[in-house]
Amino acid sequence: MYLDAPPRLIETNVFSAMPEAFRRKGVATEWADANRPGQPTDCFIEGPSFDAQGNLYIVDIPFGRIFRIAPDGTWSLVIEYDGWPNGLKIGADGRIFVADYRRGIMELDVKATRMLPVLTTRNSESFKGCNDLHLASNGDIYFTDQGQTGLHDPTGRVFRLSPDGRLACLIDTGINPNGLVLDPAEKVLFVAMTRDNAVWRMPLMKDGNVAKVGRFCSTFGASGPDGMTMDSAGRLFVAHASLGHVFVFAPNGELIARIKSCAGPSCTNVAIGGKDRNRLYITESVTGSVLVADIAGL
Repeated sequence: MYLDAPPRLIETNVFSAMPEAFRRKGVATEWADANRPGQPTDCFIEGPSFDAQGNLYIVDIPFGRIFRIAPDGTWSLVIEYDGWPNGLKIGADGRIFVADYRRGIMELDVKATRMLPVLTTRNSESFKGCNDLHLASNGDIYFTDQGQTGLHDPTGRVFRLSPDGRLACLIDTGINPNGLVLDPAEKVLFVAMTRDNAVWRMPLMKDGNVAKVGRFCSTFGASGPDGMTMDSAGRLFVAHASLGHVFVFAPNGELIARIKSCAGPSCTNVAIGGKDRNRLYITESVTGSVLVADIAGL
């Protein structure tokens, strides 16, 4: 995994944790029964994304909630609705898109406090369970349709939705496709395949399709790679859902750093923030904590 030297270890601190007033202790949900059987789940946060004012938006999957965390760490509930919001991304124009495991691709209208459907079906068929999304500079929305796929059922899908409404299925053999991100040139799509314990590299051809898809990196553990982001230098930050780390890979696939959770083991997603974009924010879902690490020295 590394060529020249062992990867650098970067520590984290808790930026903010879900206040007790928002935790749903002792409340059973269908999502938790299927995805965390037998485990107490008073929240399960994911999908961090910053708005232009420096507020961090996150989702709480089992209880259908979206929160806004102010720069000082104060939480406020933006909306609670009948869905399972899993991934969230805020575009350059301020629009907030959500990959909802139950509802498909949605848009959050903050002013009206409502969720708007963007894409709820494909050819009248429901999705398996949308997990995460990435917004391209031209307005394309890339998203994963994960459901309960895995090595036993490698039928997870990756889609691209164009602004004109065209929907393209880029791959339909995914092994639990999860987080995804384009490289800085937007020529390659990286997709975390959680139950394959790997990140797949998907070159985009001139016609928009993919070819020569391969494994960019492999990990290990009870779960696998989850949410991801990439910096302007092309370094890939991969949250691992069971190892309590975010792994940092160079553009050539070399492991150059690992960022260690100071809270629980379930690092589910990441977002780069800070005035100089030199801080990495991490959702640790089991404890309901948002962690922060200094990545300026990478």
